[in-house]
Order: sequence, then structure tokens, then C-alpha cells
Amino acid sequence: MNDGQPLAGKVALVAGGTRGGGRGIAVELGAAGATVYVSGRSSTAGRSDLDRPETIEETAARVTAAGGTGIAVRTDHSDPEEVRALADRIAAEQDGRLDVLVNSVWGGDALTDWEHPLWEQDLDTGLRLLRRAVETHIVTSRFALPLMVARRSGLVVEVTDGNTARYRGSFFYDIAKSTVIRLAVAQAAELKPYGVAAVAVTPGFLRSEAMLEHFGVTEANWRDGARKDPHFAHSETPAYLGRAVAALAADPGVMAKTGRALATWGLYKEYGFTDADGTRPDWAAHWADVLEEEHGPLGDPL
Repeated sequence: MNDGQPLAGKVALVAGGTRGGGRGIAVELGAAGATVYVSGRSSTAGRSDLDRPETIEETAARVTAAGGTGIAVRTDHSDPEEVRALADRIAAEQDGRLDVLVNSVWGGDALTDWEHPLWEQDLDTGLRLLRRAVETHIVTSRFALPLMVARRSGLVVEVTDGNTARYRGSFFYDIAKSTVIRLAVAQAAELKPYGVAAVAVTPGFLRSEAMLEHFGVTEANWRDGARKDPHFAHSETPAYLGRAVAALAADPGVMAKTGRALATWGLYKEYGFTDADGTRPDWAAHWADVLEEEHGPLGDPL
């Protein structure tokens, strides 16, 4: 195995790899040498209803530029037949091989109501968020897992927000992100006899494309965003999350972590990776130092 590319010869699927954490994971899996299928609804053929400029083709190109092989496949992960076709394509093109499945589909930012309690929220909107953020993961695993089970090896990564039982600020958002952790726990239990691991992984304060826009900055001058919110100075790029996932995928002992909810701030200490700028952001440490007195502890990992 090439130490510089520990995932050479491995095949990954990053569902929801168009932007944000999914894009960061896809690129870093590519940098580790993997062939990465990047799926989602935003394509050069047309934008999704999120109407953002990022595309799966752009992510796939970045995967290839990083040293892997990026393959973009436009897929609506809420449509079982489209996901079935994606899994069938991977099986046909890769001789039945799938080593890493990353469920990173989200698309719920515009659907999240941070201002109102459950009984004052629009029910259809909240339920649509759950369908996008939870059902898509279930549908994807349903059709991708047989490839791993057949080979009796692999890793499933459920991307979430937070790794504790702490309430996340909005009812449907909280239910979605907490449930994604439970998806990892349930899959871990069922996959363990087949040698396949399943974990949930969270970033800290993620400096995604949308977050950079929110603060009116770019990655080049992102620290200026701390003038609006000092906590932004402790944010991390999607590459940090990507390197955490790549490290897990390359770990021959990853089964020891199956069923756990993990975080970048714990994994960097174990695997020694850095963020894109060489720093090691630690959101939990920042919370303990600055936010815990006002907001309480983050809580113990689930």
C-alpha cells in the first residue's frame, strides 16, 4: 500500500458530496487515493431547488485533482430507483466493490426554523426536512450496503452535527441530526457480523461555502468573519472533516469504533491530521473555555 495514498484501490460513495462537509470528505478520500463516486442533485445539467452554484462535477474534478478518481453521478437520494441505479452502476464498474459509504445528504438549511417551538412551526416544512436529512440516508444505505456485506468489509459514515444528546436549537433540526447518529448505531449492530463498521462523525463550527457567504468573506480572508462572531475564529474547513473520515477509512482497526459518534476534535488527536492551513481546531475545547458557562457543557459523546 502507498503510505501517501492509503486508500489507493478503494472505492467510496459520498452521497451529498456537492458542497460543504460532503465535498470536503470526497476530496480528502481522493487525496488518499480512492475512487470516489460523488452524488447529489446539483449538477452542470441543472441546479437543485437549493439553487446554489456548486455541482457534483466540480467536486469530482477536485477529487481527481487531489490524486484520486472522481466520478459524478446525478442522483436524487429520496428516489429509491435512482439510488438503486447508482448502486448498480458502482457494482458494475467496480466489480462489486464499495469500501466506504458516506451519507452526507442534508439540504435542510432553508427548512430549519430557529425561531419557533414545534407547535408554532409549519408541519409540512418540518417533515420535509426529516425526509431530506434522514430518509435519504436510509434509502442510500438500503441499496449500498449489500455491496459491503457481500465482501464482508467496509465503513459507513453518517455525517451529523454534534455527538452528544444536547438539544441542537430547533425541534426538527435536532430530531434529524440526533436520528442520523442513531442510524449509525443501528447499522453498526446489523453490520458487525459482516465485518463492516458504521460510525457517525461531526465537524465543529464548519466553514462551508454557505457559512462563508453568511459572514461575507472568502476562504482567503475568512478570519474577518470573527468581527461579526468571535467564535468563527475557531471554525474549521470541510477538509478537516474530510481528513477525519479518510483517517477512519484507512484505519485497519476501525471496527473498534463501530457504533460510536465521533468528532473532528477527538479524531485529530488520535490520527494526527491538521486542517488545510496546518492548524488543529478543537471546537469542544473552545466550548469548554468560552461557551460552557453560558450554555452548559456539550455533554458526553453518545
